[in-house]
Amino acid sequence: MTTLTSPHDLLAAIPFLVGYHPKESLVLVSLKNDAVGMAMRVDYPRSVEGLSVSLEILVGHLSREGADGALIVAYMPDGRDDGVDILQSLNKSLEEAKIIVHESIVIWQNKWRSLLCADQLCCPPEGRELPELETSRIAVEQVANGHPMPFGNAEELTESISSLPLAEDVNFSAEVRSFYLDENSDDLPNLQRKAAVGVIDLASRFISGSIGKDFALDQSLSAAVIGRMTDIHVRDFALGSHAEATADIYWSMWRYLARIAPAGFVAPVASLLAALSYEKGDGALAHRALDRALSDDPTYSLALLLRRVFSAGWPPESFAQMRKDLHPKVCAAIFDGTNPRT
Repeated sequence: MTTLTSPHDLLAAIPFLVGYHPKESLVLVSLKNDAVGMAMRVDYPRSVEGLSVSLEILVGHLSREGADGALIVAYMPDGRDDGVDILQSLNKSLEEAKIIVHESIVIWQNKWRSLLCADQLCCPPEGRELPELETSRIAVEQVANGHPMPFGNAEELTESISSLPLAEDVNFSAEVRSFYLDENSDDLPNLQRKAAVGVIDLASRFISGSIGKDFALDQSLSAAVIGRMTDIHVRDFALGSHAEATADIYWSMWRYLARIAPAGFVAPVASLLAALSYEKGDGALAHRALDRALSDDPTYSLALLLRRVFSAGWPPESFAQMRKDLHPKVCAAIFDGTNPRT
C-alpha cells in the first residue's frame, strides 16, 4: 500500500485494505517503521462495556506483528453515538502496548471527523462529508497498479468466490472425480509427478493468456488439477508453485478453480486461494475462502491450520517465507521419488 499522508488517504485506503467498503465496523491498520501493514476489521462492538474482547484481538494482533503504530477508524451504526468513546478505549489499549496511534477517525451517516485534529475548520464537530473514493489519489494509484476497486460490501466479496454453474455440471464433476488420486495406488509416485506438472501446465495457460481460447482443453486441465489436488503432496506442491512475479496469476487461477470445483473438491483449492490471498495482504478474502473450504469439508486440516495462523495475526511475509522454505523439499519428495505415502 502506498504511503498515507492524510485522513483522506486513510479513508480511501481502508476499502482497498479490507477488500470492501466496511460498515458497522472497527478497523485498525498497523504501521511498522511508518510502513502500512495489515488491516484488521471486527464488527462494531455492541457496547463500550463489551469492547474488551475486540480490544484484546486487535491489540494482540498488532503486538505479535511487531507494529509500532496504528491508524484506527470506527464506522458507527445508525442510532449509535459512542464512536468517540470506543476509539478512546482502543487508543488507551494501544498506548499500554506501546503502539502509537497516528490517526483516529469516527465515521457516521456519510460524515467523518478526526479525533486527533484540534482545528475546527479542518475537523468541525458536526463532521465533514466523506470524500469520493473513485477520484482519490489512493484509488488512482491502486488501479494503476492492477488492483480492482473494492467491493461495495462483504456480501459482494463473498459472491466473488461463490460457485459457478460449471461446478454443478454432471459431466465436469465426473471428469474431476476421474482424476482422484488413490493413496493405495501402485503408481502413486508417477501420478503425483503428473499432477504437479499439470499444475504448472494450467498456470502456464493463465500466464500466457491462452486460457479461454480452447475451452475443452482448459476444462480438462482444470478438472485434472482439481481432482488431483485431493492428494496433500500435490496440494503442498501447488502451495509453493508461484513466485512473486506470478502471484497475481496464480491467485486468479486458484480463485477460478475454487469457483468451478464440484462439492467435495472445493476445500483444497479454496485453501490455496486463502493462503495466497493472505500472503497478498487480502485478509478479508482469505477468511471468506476459508469459509468456503470448511463449508465443503469442516475437518480439512490445511483450512483449520490456516484459520489458526490468520487468527493469530501471523505476518504475511512470515507465511510467505515458510512456503518458500517448504517448496524445495516438496519438489524433491515428488520428483526424486522419496515421497512417503500418507
